[in-house]
Amino acid sequence: MRRKRIQTNDPHIQALARIVGGENSILYKKEDLVAYDCDGFTVHRHLPKAVVFPKNTEEVAAIVKYCHEHDLPFLARGAGTGLSGGAIPLNGEVIISLVRMKRLISVDLENRRAVVEPGFVNLKLTNSISDRGYYYAPDPSSQYCCTIGGNVAENAGGAHCLKYGVTTNHILGLEVVLPNGEIIEIGKNGIPDPPGYDLIGLLTGSEGTLGIVTKITVRILKNPEAKQTVLAYFDRVEDASQAVSDIISAGMVPAALEMMDQTAIEGVEAAAFPVGHPKDIEALLLIEVDGISAGISEQTEEILRICRNRNVREVKVAQTEEERARWWANRKTGFGAMGAISPDYLVQDGVIPRSKLPEVLKNIQQISKKYGLRIANIFHAGDGNLHPLVLFDASKPGETEKALAAGSECLQACAAVGGSITGEHGVGIEKKEEMRFIFSDEEIAAQTDIRDVFNPKNLLNAGKLFPTPGRCVEVKHEQKQRQSL
Repeated sequence: MRRKRIQTNDPHIQALARIVGGENSILYKKEDLVAYDCDGFTVHRHLPKAVVFPKNTEEVAAIVKYCHEHDLPFLARGAGTGLSGGAIPLNGEVIISLVRMKRLISVDLENRRAVVEPGFVNLKLTNSISDRGYYYAPDPSSQYCCTIGGNVAENAGGAHCLKYGVTTNHILGLEVVLPNGEIIEIGKNGIPDPPGYDLIGLLTGSEGTLGIVTKITVRILKNPEAKQTVLAYFDRVEDASQAVSDIISAGMVPAALEMMDQTAIEGVEAAAFPVGHPKDIEALLLIEVDGISAGISEQTEEILRICRNRNVREVKVAQTEEERARWWANRKTGFGAMGAISPDYLVQDGVIPRSKLPEVLKNIQQISKKYGLRIANIFHAGDGNLHPLVLFDASKPGETEKALAAGSECLQACAAVGGSITGEHGVGIEKKEEMRFIFSDEEIAAQTDIRDVFNPKNLLNAGKLFPTPGRCVEVKHEQKQRQSL
């Protein structure tokens, strides 16, 4: 096939095109770049300088090395489903899109691990091994389209992370291109917990600021022998919240323990997978237990008993796999379903102690009234990972600003009870100022010191994760640099 000519005199575009094989592997015209001006956080939009599509690690390394040598800012991007602005090119970056690196490289059932490229879609891994009795546990709601590379960058969670943990608990090895173009391999041969510093843990969740992951060794699990799913309807949020605490206090760790409030239920029932939830309830719980067959029925009966003791209106067990799948489809479309009841929405992601659920949900109701904006709550109740969805209309002057302020106050309410500002979506640009809710200037400086070791020029995904302007932090850095001269 004849290679198209690059229609620009920009020497950087021409050089990058040569690295990735020509016109068909690079975008640089404005009309093509518009699709890359944001990710799932659409409040901010910035055009990149270019988007390149490498096919392998060597091309990624060559792109990074070129950008490093010519002081071009750059960042990596997966499917663009991130919810905190981590892939937004704030500085006119060269976006290194990893979507063409989408191979399932190997599956080792004996050692229960698989090796994938970063562009491999999360759900495809389970689909590829389910007929052999295995699956990949991390299951973010966007798992049908999000990539495992992006999951590593954000340390993504999911509905079943209560029992099985988030992405970092399932990563055995990484191949990484450092910000200077050097390629390193961490956790060779998938050996868990190699000696030395936990670099896998450090890189997982670093939001693309320390390096670009090009190969991932993940842990795969044997399918559980049995599972049962319970759906419970409550007239009061307080009763549903207390039922959550009672289940955990009883010594059970369900695979998943999810909650939706009335506004969230309205959204999911108006969207693609309605279940027929009552419109007048204040909350529902979706609970799943799994494991060996012996004992599953007893766990389910105990959950039913606890719900009934907390004034449940109705509680039922899925009778077929089709019914169970329909309940989960309804839950997993929760974020997108808000589009059925609101022109725009802002997703937040805070974490609180389970015992503080009633208190924080009341605070969120008060924030909703203060700003005159509806806030839907759909979240992983079992581990206290809240997702307030602030509903607004961006076409109305001032509403976007009000939504951002309301979202920030929701996170402040989480931090005030000893929680965190994110459990799985990451900080990105959305929550970087809110980092001050949980970290002092000194603690932030310690983290930026780590970033500077990996990324001393700060060309890789700059302006993310840490608050700006951080005058106290920046002054200390300047003083430290002067002292070292």
